[in-house]
Amino acid sequence: MLTTNQKGAIAETAITAEATRLGIEVYRPVAEGGRFDLIFAFPDASLARVQCKWANMEKGVISVRCYSCRRAREGMRYRTYTADEIDAIAAYCPANDRSYYLPVAMVAGRRVIHLRVAPAANNQHAAVNWAADYPFGAIAQLGERSAGSRKVGGSNPPSSTS
Repeated sequence: MLTTNQKGAIAETAITAEATRLGIEVYRPVAEGGRFDLIFAFPDASLARVQCKWANMEKGVISVRCYSCRRAREGMRYRTYTADEIDAIAAYCPANDRSYYLPVAMVAGRRVIHLRVAPAANNQHAAVNWAADYPFGAIAQLGERSAGSRKVGGSNPPSSTS
């Protein structure tokens, strides 16, 4: 049984390796404990603050937890992410050995995002986040737009590569 620290280290390593294969430079903050784990330097010279997550898959759905948790005097303290803290979450799913890139607009203020890899039992299609729409490989095409706030631009959905 892996600890949460071990899972985090595996996720960061897998995400770093994938980004490097895609030609994205990866940097780590000097100090631990910040709200993001890595900094991506894209080929177009834009930067992204990336929080890395371990994502579990169950019954055809990948669950990406979009919060941090720590012990406090009053008990466990959960905190979601904001656009002021990160630019994206990169999630590694060991069940299918794939990574996914979720822009902050999708995850800000949410505790969990579900990415579906198999059709829903009730045939639901509306409001479904398909894992295939957020593959990590597509971020090589993304770039930053300067409009007063940090946003990620590129294809919509953020993938045109497999």
